[in-house]
Amino acid sequence: MDGQELSWRERGRLWLRLGIRLALAALAWLLLTRVGLPLLSLLMPFVLALCVAWLLNPLVRLLQRRLHLSRNLISILLILLILAGVGGVLVSFIWNIAQETIALAADWSTLERELRATLDVVNGFFDRLFTYLPIQISGSAEQALNNLGSQLLDWFSSALPALVSFLAGGAANLASEVPSFAVALVVFLMGSYFITADYPHIRYRATRQLPSSLREFLGEVRTAAVSAFGGYVKAEFILSVGVFFILLVGFLIIGQPYALLLAFILAVMDFIPIIGSGTVMVPWAVIDLLTRDLRHAVELMVIWGIIALFRRVAEPKAVGDHTGLSPILSLISIYVGMRLGGVAGMILGPVVFMVVINIVKLGIFHNTLADLRLAAGDIAAFFRNRPGDKTNSKNV
Repeated sequence: MDGQELSWRERGRLWLRLGIRLALAALAWLLLTRVGLPLLSLLMPFVLALCVAWLLNPLVRLLQRRLHLSRNLISILLILLILAGVGGVLVSFIWNIAQETIALAADWSTLERELRATLDVVNGFFDRLFTYLPIQISGSAEQALNNLGSQLLDWFSSALPALVSFLAGGAANLASEVPSFAVALVVFLMGSYFITADYPHIRYRATRQLPSSLREFLGEVRTAAVSAFGGYVKAEFILSVGVFFILLVGFLIIGQPYALLLAFILAVMDFIPIIGSGTVMVPWAVIDLLTRDLRHAVELMVIWGIIALFRRVAEPKAVGDHTGLSPILSLISIYVGMRLGGVAGMILGPVVFMVVINIVKLGIFHNTLADLRLAAGDIAAFFRNRPGDKTNSKNV
């Protein structure tokens, strides 16, 4: 019936279907924001424990089949081993990051003097450049450059007190949250053990209550979501870890101060789509060129070149076809995620967008799209046809 005017009976049924779908979508969104998210926050230790059990289940089954040990014993040994390894790495990493941050705060005045000297050199370079430009353009550009330099110095001078105040407030809040965090950690560990040890039985009890058609549908949704979310995040995380070690080794070789802290910050930036570590390293190298620190500029460009080469070689193999996003869709998802969720939204925006795309590909919204096309054709025909027009396809 595309492009044809519907009867009033057909039109009423069509818009009733669309209205019910819209009401159900609004109800689902309301339940998600008012009930789902608070409930998820409340049960987060158990949700994380379920994720751990799901991830460990294949390994537990393999060890159980090879070693002929009980599932309970294998589960607790694996959890303790992972806890010891991850805990040791995190404690060592956080300790070193904290030490470098303290050293950075103690050396802040020296960094400020170096920044002023660098800005003076950059201003001198642009002053010589502006002599070749017309007076009207050079005057405006010089004023804008001076304003930018003064704003940067003002920000840098106020950054340390703001950082200290932020860390002090964060430390106080962290201290107040330690008891609840400790309880949540214990609950998470106990839940991980119980759910991992009894995972097959829990999964069977949860799925046998559902109709077979619904189980098949939920299985397809889970496969699509895991393929998009898990594949993309896993690939990007592996690439960012590789970038972190390249940066750390490179900074240590060239003797860069605060190597671990800088490598960590740039690796986090590299994890965010489109931004990457080059947004800092390339301008950094350009400033080194302007200040005639040619060796450091070349060293930075070599490190950045290795990172770019690593990503070009490893990214197609690691990410493969998991993204499914064109550059413009990726940019839109990053911007929308940033407006809705800040930095976390920038990272999760493309991931959520890919999950939605993969779920849509399952055909869930085919009937809704067909009704929307039918409604669009009916509206066009309704305004196109006139009373008494012989081209009317229906008697209204």
